[in-house]
Amino acid sequence: MKVSIIPEKCIACGLCQTYSDLFDYQDDGIVKFTDSDSLQKEVSFQDNQTLLAVKSCPTKALTIE
Repeated sequence: MKVSIIPEKCIACGLCQTYSDLFDYQDDGIVKFTDSDSLQKEVSFQDNQTLLAVKSCPTKALTIE
């Protein structure tokens, strides 16, 4: 599955990083991937923590395709 970040929607609430170590934050608190500056990343369908993080985002700044 492909996870995408929409930085303009992020309110820096911290839920995604709480649920999955795939996510980190920029200096201004906006979400990013821990090991990449890209806005999309392929992850395994078995990665339940990332799925939970995406579903828990209150502003839908994270999406799954």
